[in-house]
This record gives sequence, structure tokens and C-alpha cells, in this order.
Amino acid sequence: MTVEQLSHADKGFLEQMEDASRRYASRTGERGGRMAALEQQGILYADTPERVSSRLNRLGVDWAMATAIERTPAAATTGTSLDLDRELVGTDLLMLERFMGRNDLIGIDYLEGGFLAARSIGRITVRSPGSSHHGTGFLVSPSLLMTNNHVLGSAEEAAAGVIEFNFQAGLDGQPLVPVVFALDPHRFFVTHRDLDFTVVAVSDRSQDGQPLSAFGRLPLKEAQGKAVIGELVNIIQHPNGEPKQLALRDNQIVDVLEDFVHYSADTARGSSGAPVFNDQWEVVALHHAGAPRRDHDGNVLAVDGTRWHPSMGEHRVDWMANEGVRVSRILGTIQQFPLSGAAAALRAELFASGSSLHPVEVSPPAVPAFLTGRTNGAAPRNVTVDGSGGQHATTGSVSWSVPLRISVSLDEDTGTGTGTGTDGLQPRAASPAVVTVPAGIGRIDGQSPAERDLAAAMVNLAAFSDRPYYDEASDLAARDAYYAGIHVGNPTSLRLALAEHLESTHQRRPAYKPMRLLYPWVDLHPDEKLHGIYSGKGFTPEELMEADAAVEAARIGRWQEFMLHESAPGPEAVEAELDRLEASLPFNCEHVVPQSWFAKKEPMRGDLHHLFACESTCNSFRGNIPYFDFPDFDEAVRHDCGRRDPGRFEPSEGKGPVARATLYFLLRYPGRIGDEARELQRAGLEMLLNWHRDHPVEVYEQHRNAAIAEMQGNRNPLIDHPEWAEEIDFAGAWT
Repeated sequence: MTVEQLSHADKGFLEQMEDASRRYASRTGERGGRMAALEQQGILYADTPERVSSRLNRLGVDWAMATAIERTPAAATTGTSLDLDRELVGTDLLMLERFMGRNDLIGIDYLEGGFLAARSIGRITVRSPGSSHHGTGFLVSPSLLMTNNHVLGSAEEAAAGVIEFNFQAGLDGQPLVPVVFALDPHRFFVTHRDLDFTVVAVSDRSQDGQPLSAFGRLPLKEAQGKAVIGELVNIIQHPNGEPKQLALRDNQIVDVLEDFVHYSADTARGSSGAPVFNDQWEVVALHHAGAPRRDHDGNVLAVDGTRWHPSMGEHRVDWMANEGVRVSRILGTIQQFPLSGAAAALRAELFASGSSLHPVEVSPPAVPAFLTGRTNGAAPRNVTVDGSGGQHATTGSVSWSVPLRISVSLDEDTGTGTGTGTDGLQPRAASPAVVTVPAGIGRIDGQSPAERDLAAAMVNLAAFSDRPYYDEASDLAARDAYYAGIHVGNPTSLRLALAEHLESTHQRRPAYKPMRLLYPWVDLHPDEKLHGIYSGKGFTPEELMEADAAVEAARIGRWQEFMLHESAPGPEAVEAELDRLEASLPFNCEHVVPQSWFAKKEPMRGDLHHLFACESTCNSFRGNIPYFDFPDFDEAVRHDCGRRDPGRFEPSEGKGPVARATLYFLLRYPGRIGDEARELQRAGLEMLLNWHRDHPVEVYEQHRNAAIAEMQGNRNPLIDHPEWAEEIDFAGAWT
């Protein structure tokens, strides 16, 4: 059979297979390194730190929980590997253990999710004079279907096609009656050869009058973190045009490229256009081709070891790995097509479907990650801009009524002024400890986001409760190993070497979530309490966790109220509202390097080395003012948190820890602060070094450092080697 005799579908498939083969071959080195990390260290280390953190955030779990699980035996179990009260074991924990390979069981909801997902997947058949071909397709909105470009390469080809749902066996093993819908490319047709996707409209009614809505849809999510290297995926498909079948959790992701994902799977002809799912039944990729095995002459091999040729069919190819197109890249490309009128409205409907409720997400209007520290969803999508610049309100708009009840405070404002302050600023009202939001608003498994975070924080607290507070011998060994390649002698060289080392070993970069990551273990003092870094006041971990949960709930409620009254807020209005929410409802956590100095960006925002428990009164009292050493500090009247004059703040407690945390920040993020007069300037270095010298390291900081190193990967050199403070050229960190 010559190339000229091949059908469009066969030609397209061969081209895609060759492209996929080249991509797969070009990634041999990177893929080998990732697979070695997966084998030796586990799934948390096979992909990039950013992608792994995004995945954990999307699953609703955190690095503290993952760290606790890592300390258990690596062998898989049935049930949780942690020794916890059974009342604390929830779906989040079990999901994380399964993700990490520590639990062989899977939740029963997995079966229901797969059954519901399968409804939206059908067999595409295209018949033309003298030929026909099949593929898989799936509904992605109430009106649109997705498949491959090499399955439906043109509107004319789509017009000759149909999709059959229920082409499968029933519970009794007997075939169901297929429900056939015509494709309608005149209403909508978008295709892209390089990314090998086609989106086409489907008739509202089947040939026998049944509604398309009966078959649901698989919403496409733009958000990152849907899957990582090493994770198992599922494929529902019509191989070779056969009845619907499932490749269940035996397909492992081996590489993630900018536009594509590679995974090992036994997908056959007809599986082109099949959705690739994670365990939460989110669509991760659109399957389209693969990398075949070849002989020494470069010929594609068949499954029986002979030379493959197109007449054998796609299902006879001996695949090394398969390739899917990443959903986020497909959506980004669709957004760029110049559409107008009815087609633009259908595209808006597609993106609105992607923001619909999913088991691991909050229902719309979405809650920005800024409010909760979570990065498992996009910002609110209440309008979609089409290619012509017109705006269309998305479908499925939701109205919210959010009455809030806020009561009970952590402590009372003493009313003590700053003594010499002239700006009239007083500490804010204390944090709320109880906030109620109506049931049903953004609830997951019956819990609001704040309740879910609080439950996870309680699990983390219990998981670390039986550990020794500080194991000096093991920490000293870890310290010596960590700095084995660092040499002292040249101040500039030492600073540069430490800066590089702190960044390269910062392997895990959790997002900002003090309720889960800081309070349960990292910031505990030897008395098993949290102490305000500026006041020294003691609190139980539960007190601050519950208070922050209340703050989170209040922020979400006020955000939803804001969205009620602002139909289409612009970026500046959104940013201003978010700033107001954080200022009026602060967490009980202090960034010793204020967030405004680094534009609230990660990984600085979530870097545990400069986060400390701090009651919100002191948090707000300091604001974003640089530290200062008042000559008459001990004689002046001051607030419990310290003394504040315009542009200057000196804490009552914690000078040694905050100095070392700030010096760490200068090493880890050189050049990030000091570019504005309101930030810490080079002249403040002597003060930090004095505080460091006058307030030596104690076991509290040693515990913190060891706990953070376990969670993030890097350490604070000023805690491990206090003497290095005089050996490092810190001044260079401002350049």
C-alpha cells in the first residue's frame, strides 16, 4: 500500500506517530533521570517541585501530611499507614497515601466516578464513499465534542460523521442499544493539526429523539496539577471501533512536556481521541499517538516482532509509550481562535463547563488561591472574552447569600499605645474563632474549604504528636551532610555557595498554608505550645488552627459577597479587594520579611523558614515596617508586641529568631528586598547581626530548622552554624 492510497485518517495518524517518536527519543536523558528518581525516592521527587506542589494542592493535601507518611515503612498497606485515631482518617489522607504508593486500596467512589465519566464517551464513525474509519470522542460541554484532528480533520469530514453513545455491554453482558447523534460542524468546528485536536458541535437530539444532555460532559480544567510523573492514569476508549472498554490504573506517566504527556499504556486503533483521566476522573490529556518500537533499520515493529505496515492497522503496532495532548495547552489554543457570534458563545460555554463543580474543587464563584493559600483552581471566571474582544457572561451563574457570624477572640487588645507613635495606629481587633457560612457553599464531602483545612491540620497535629521534639544526634548528622561541600574562607564565595545550595536543595516548595504546615509541628516550642514571635504569648496549636479556619471562612464569605455586587470586576478591582480582605482578616502568622516586599509571590510566601506564629494583633501592629533597634527601648512605654514609630518597629520578643530568618531570606533570595525605602536597607544589617549575636540559637530554633528541612529540603545556615554570620558577605545580597 502506497502513501497515496492511505486514507486521511491513516496519513494523519502516521504523521502524528512520527512526531511523537521524535519527541519521545529527544527526551531519553530527562526521562531516565525522572524514572530513576521515581524508583529511588518516590513519586514526590520524580517531577518538578512546582508541579508536585501543585498536584498536592489540587488534591487538597499538603507537605506536612506527606512528610509524616514518608516516615512510615515504604511497603504498601491496606488502609492508612499512620497510627491515628480512626476518627481522624478521612478521604484526603487515604488519597495521599494511595498517591504515594502506601495504600493498595482505592475509595469506592472511584467506581462511581468512572461510571459517570464513561457516559460522555462515544465511538465516532466517519463514512465516505469507499472507506470508513472510527475514533473515540467525548463531550466537553453541553454542545461540544472533542477528538483528534487525524480523526476529524475538516468540517466536511465531520459532517459525514456520527457519535454513538452506549456502544457497550450492559450489566448482564448483553449489548446496549447505541444512541446515535449527528455531528454539526456548521455550528462549531475548531481544529489544530500540531496539537492534534478537533472540537465540533453535536446535534441536540439523537436520531431517535433522545437529548444530548442525558450523556453529561467531561469538563476541561485549565488549572495545573492534574497529574505528575509516576502517577497512574485511566483511559476509556473504543479500541479498533470496538465496544467501550477501560484501561484501568495500569498506565503510568513517564514524562511531561510543554504540550504533551507520555505514558505507558496498551491503547489500540480506535483509541485515538480517548480521554486520559487521573484517579479523580479529571481529563488530563487527549490521547492521540505514541512512540513505537523499531528495528535496527528504523522500521516500526508489529506486536509479533515483524515489520509493521499501515495495512496491518494501528492496533498491531508494538508501542513503547503513548502520547496525549495536555488539556491546559488545548484550552489555551482554543481561546486564541478568532470566533464571534454563536461560535464564540459555544466556546464561552465550553470554558464555563470547565469551571463547574468537581469533587476536588470549590463550586463557582471560585475562591482565589490568595484567600486560602490553595492553588487548585483558577481565579473566578464570570466572563469569557472571545476573539473579537466581546465579553459573554458564562452560563450557570450562581447567586450567593452569605450571612456571617463572627464571635470569640483569641485575646483582648490591651489598648496600650506605641508610646511615641504619631500615626495613631492601634492593633487590630483580635482574630475571630467562630464563623458560620451557610451549608452548601463550596462544600467538599460535606465540608467547607475552611473546615477541610482544619480537619487536615488536626491530622497533621496527631501525626507528629508521638515524635521526639528534637533528635540532636540525627540532626547533627543531617547538618554535617548538608554542608559537606561548603567551604569557609572567602566571604563572597561563601555567600554565593550558600545561595546556590539553599535554592538547589529547596526541593519542595509548599504554598502558604500556616494552619496545616506551621502550627501543627514546625513552630511548636518545647512546652508543646505556639508562642507569638513578637509577644511571647502562648497558645495551643488548636487555638491558632481554629482561629485561622475562621479567618479563612470569613475571607471566602466576603469574597463571595464582593462577587455578588461586582458583575465583572477588572484586575485592579480584584487585587484591591484581595488586599483589603487580607488586611482586615489576617492569619495568625507573621512573615518576618513582609509579603509586600516580594509582591506576595511564591516560593517566598510559603517558605517556612521566615514564617512564625504571631497573634493577629501583633501581625497587624507591625504591618510591613522594617525592624529597628530603639536606643531607649527598655524605658519607653510600648505595646506587648513591641514598639512602633513611623517606619520603625522593634519586637518585644523573638529578636534572635527573626534576625536569623531574615538573614536566611537574604541568602536564599538575593536582591529581592531593599529596592524601596520602606524595605530593609543595607544599613540594617548590623542590627540583625547584633540581634543574632545577643540572642543565641536555642532548641526551639533547632527543632524548627530540622522540621523545615524535612518538609522543604533546605536548612538555615545561621541556625546550624551561628559563627558563619561573621564569615558571610551579606552586604552583597542587596546588589
